[in-house]
Amino acid sequence: MSTLKRTGKGEPPVSQLDQLPDHDPEEIAEWRASLDAARDFGGPNRAAHLLRRLVEHAELQRLDVPPLLDTPYVNTIPTAAEPEFPGDEEMERRITAWNRWNAAAMVTRGNHRGGLGGHMATYASAAWLYEVGFQHFFRGKEADGSGDQLYVQGHAAPGVYARAFLEGRVSEAQLDRFRQEAGGDGLPSYPHPRRLPWFWEFPTVSMGLGPLSAIHQARFNRYLTARGIKDTSGSHVWAFLGDGEMDEPESTAALALAAREGLDNLTFVVNCNLQRLDGPVRGNGKIVQELERRFRAAGWNVVKSLWGEAWDELLARDTTGALVRRLGEVPDGQFQTYAASDAGYVREHLFHSSPELRALADTVDDRRLIETVATSRGGHEPRKVYAAYRAALEHRGAPTVVLVQTVKGWTLGPGFESRNANHQMKKLSGAEFRAMRDLLELPIPDAALNDPLPPYAHPGPDSPEARYLRERRAALGGPAPARRVRFTPLPAPPAKPFETLFKGSGNQEIATTMAFVRLVKDLLRDKATGHRWVPIVPDEARTFGMESLFPTAGIYSPLGQTYDPVDRDQLLHYKESTTGQILNEGITEAGSMASLTAAATSYATHGEPVVPFYIFYSMFGWQRTADQMWAMADQLGRGFLVGATAGRTTMTGEGLQHADGHSQLIASTNPAALSYDPAFGYEVAVIVREGLRRMYGGSEQHPHGEDVFYYLTVYNEPLVQPALPDGEEVVDSILRGLYRYRTADAAASSATPAVDLPADPPRLQLLASGTAVQWALTAQRLLGEEWGVAADVWSAPSWTELRREALDCDAANLAQAAAGTGAAARVPYVTRALAGAPGPVLAVSDWMRAVPDQIRPWVEQDWTSLGTDGFGLSDSRAAARRHFGVDAESVTVAALAALARRGEVKAETVRQAAERYGVRF
Repeated sequence: MSTLKRTGKGEPPVSQLDQLPDHDPEEIAEWRASLDAARDFGGPNRAAHLLRRLVEHAELQRLDVPPLLDTPYVNTIPTAAEPEFPGDEEMERRITAWNRWNAAAMVTRGNHRGGLGGHMATYASAAWLYEVGFQHFFRGKEADGSGDQLYVQGHAAPGVYARAFLEGRVSEAQLDRFRQEAGGDGLPSYPHPRRLPWFWEFPTVSMGLGPLSAIHQARFNRYLTARGIKDTSGSHVWAFLGDGEMDEPESTAALALAAREGLDNLTFVVNCNLQRLDGPVRGNGKIVQELERRFRAAGWNVVKSLWGEAWDELLARDTTGALVRRLGEVPDGQFQTYAASDAGYVREHLFHSSPELRALADTVDDRRLIETVATSRGGHEPRKVYAAYRAALEHRGAPTVVLVQTVKGWTLGPGFESRNANHQMKKLSGAEFRAMRDLLELPIPDAALNDPLPPYAHPGPDSPEARYLRERRAALGGPAPARRVRFTPLPAPPAKPFETLFKGSGNQEIATTMAFVRLVKDLLRDKATGHRWVPIVPDEARTFGMESLFPTAGIYSPLGQTYDPVDRDQLLHYKESTTGQILNEGITEAGSMASLTAAATSYATHGEPVVPFYIFYSMFGWQRTADQMWAMADQLGRGFLVGATAGRTTMTGEGLQHADGHSQLIASTNPAALSYDPAFGYEVAVIVREGLRRMYGGSEQHPHGEDVFYYLTVYNEPLVQPALPDGEEVVDSILRGLYRYRTADAAASSATPAVDLPADPPRLQLLASGTAVQWALTAQRLLGEEWGVAADVWSAPSWTELRREALDCDAANLAQAAAGTGAAARVPYVTRALAGAPGPVLAVSDWMRAVPDQIRPWVEQDWTSLGTDGFGLSDSRAAARRHFGVDAESVTVAALAALARRGEVKAETVRQAAERYGVRF
């Protein structure tokens, strides 16, 4: 819109549009005069209405005008334009009634028995939103293995379980184990694929992640089709959200992406019951209108379904527009009060603001008025919901959001409906169940309601309701939601790309980041599986040396490349393509993680395994998006997370917020994440090869692969990469997490000149990971050459895997002791690996000390650790490492101190070393 400025009375305003050529300014003046006349004779409301209708007409004529961001507070689809409802409405009403009852009974029984509770009010408000979808829209997987993707609002899970009970997919015994999962046969509280992997596909209860994931899932569906992996054009993504959930920044973070890429295979359904957990969403505003503006501004199609049939009569009599204006004025907090008030209050406060409204209210009696204001909402009437969904599916060129107004707690009685506390209300009383039964017209006798535990109710497996359910789901392609894993394991990758790294880099210095990128680049060339790799990067590809992939793999864009790139004359030019392989997400770690999750679960969602890797600044991974990584584990995702420029001291000059010394610790908390901190290129190759085998190969125990993902931290510090040491046991040890890389004797004999160690020197073990192995190797040399100490250097590619295996041993030993089997105790690998190694152990890494300290309980030797605890800082690598006390000289002094505590070197030696190297701890 132009910015207007008045120049004087009677003069037209100076406008930004004055800069545009105008061959007929008199015509503009005439249009202005017409609008002024409309305002003078019809009033400002009439003039505004005329403008809205003109803009609407211009949009239909495809004229280039800014769209309206805010439409009147009425349904987008007038009653006269609603399509014919295709189902048996009475039958579906009965089915929905059974579902409402069983959802409430399940939660109430759970709360009575164990205080486990659950949530009733969300599903009560949204029941028809789901039921219309299940009966008429949501496609199952039996037709093409994909079906539709359903992101179910977490608190509505009881209603989905209730429907599955009616279908015969879950039993009464399972309903009674809602939120009781320890025995292995209970139902999880919310959509948790890992806990119920045959049923749920997508975890959604971490609010905000569902909308973000749904957008990237819809985008990934298009990516699969564009790349020829699978035709997903029949799949539609449905995300069910709460209006309060839309406060989460992730909920709206990718709206522009969805519109920019024209994802008309995506529909958001926002249940606008005007309440969040403890009160109104916008007590002083209007959340529906706010959301409409936000989505329209982002380029989405918006469909509002606000009012039920009871409002039609009143709106038809609103010849002056007074009612529509009044509905647009009333803040949500006040309308929530109307929904819970008597007729007198409603007449006085809603309708007595003008003579037209008072006359309108006088045309209906109190009963009808309360029915209209309190409960008649678009989301409670299947015809209104069906019309909105049909409009969403038929819209082309943009995603659609359906804003549906409901009453939270509807049908649960006046103690629940529209009450701020209903989120915390976990059970109904006997009287409330009787009232609910009567309202829903269910054939449940009074005698069945005398027990404090309300009964489950089922019309019978051969009832008309059950047959109708089966027929509708069969017509739509089978049950939903449903998760199926049907894919053929990928063939093993060729050996050559791995062997290249096994040989080392000769005299060339390369960082482990580049070693990983080179490996993947070679694997992309494999004819059998190369096209299934999905590189994901948040606008830092050149930082990680990935620009060599641009011309060959291409960057995915549904528009292709409509411009000449500025570097088109260079070999490694920027290339976008409709069939591009790289997902270059821009500066969004959250969006990158959402894409990774969609790709990482394609093996189940679509039956098509792909191999995604997401490479990022390691500080901006687990610290920023650990919640999404946890959700990906819940969704049983597979792939590679690569934290590049890792460690607290390798990011020279970047400072505190870029210096990662703790992501390995955060990653260790995720049971599905296999975390590695490789020191050398050959370790990277061993780990990636094993990851491909475990995740995408088949075995007798895991015929479709394992539900894990890998986290690798790689560094930007160029080094000469050594060759893989001989012996298959080294490969096994790398994967377990620890192996002896260089003994003291080997180091002494290979030194130039060779070092003569004393006959019986003091000895110790240096354990290190990642780039810290280089500090340990230098410390090994200093200890031997200058202090006569023999130190063995061990590479520890995974402190976390060492700990997990040790914990497994402890658990097995405890179980054996409790069972009295007398079996020999299991000894953890780390204990066995270090058994007999002389002297104390000193562990060092570019991570905080808690990372290597994970294995301390299972190390029999005296233990000391060094790490980069504290905040990062900007300086050279050498200065930063001296600051944290982890450089080679600091390691040397710490090693001598560990020996001095045992009386194996003199205390004076420690002081002398500290002075010589200028080390202060």
